[in-house]
Amino acid sequence: MSREFEMSLMGELQFFLGLQIKRGLEGTFVHQVKYTRDILKKFNMGDSKPMTTPMSTNTALDADEDGEAVDQKEF
Repeated sequence: MSREFEMSLMGELQFFLGLQIKRGLEGTFVHQVKYTRDILKKFNMGDSKPMTTPMSTNTALDADEDGEAVDQKEF
């Protein structure tokens, strides 16, 4: 990257535009754990218990052939 971009010695990127960046062996991950915790604290919900994702993560969604076309850029 240093051949293409001007680099500085500020250390590894950890935050960018409010997003947290974490690099690992599996790849680069972007998350908002700090933001989420701050929001929970703001609304006195910091002691809430975490829950799993309410939707199955391995469900394949099919196109609705009879449905109305939607501009995907809006979502």
